[in-house]
Amino acid sequence: MLKTLLSFLGLNRSANAMSDQIKTVDAATVMGWLKDGSAVIVDVREPHEHRAGHIPGATLVPLSRFDPARVPDATGKHLVFHCQSGRRCGPASARMAAGGYNGGIYRLNGGFAAWTAASGPIER
Repeated sequence: MLKTLLSFLGLNRSANAMSDQIKTVDAATVMGWLKDGSAVIVDVREPHEHRAGHIPGATLVPLSRFDPARVPDATGKHLVFHCQSGRRCGPASARMAAGGYNGGIYRLNGGFAAWTAASGPIER
């Protein structure tokens, strides 16, 4: 699927290299990273979804107009992408990796829905 997505996006990076760089992570782990200040959270949902509730400190970079240059610097931290259910963060993660980002990229497994189910903190 990643190979098809890369082809669709016109990206040349190998699917194997990207799959090694992009991993899923559970809400409990992200909560720990937030607590110790070692995570940069990027919300790829649309603005109205973000306004309704988001992970504290998350930067909004909607998938509909995703630009890796708008993602905050995550040097030395965990770069975590999330959407509502965990699907939209896949293309955003692939674009980030294909755009030259060399660090680890994490997709929040289950997205914001999993975050709220795990009683993660929410800002409105």
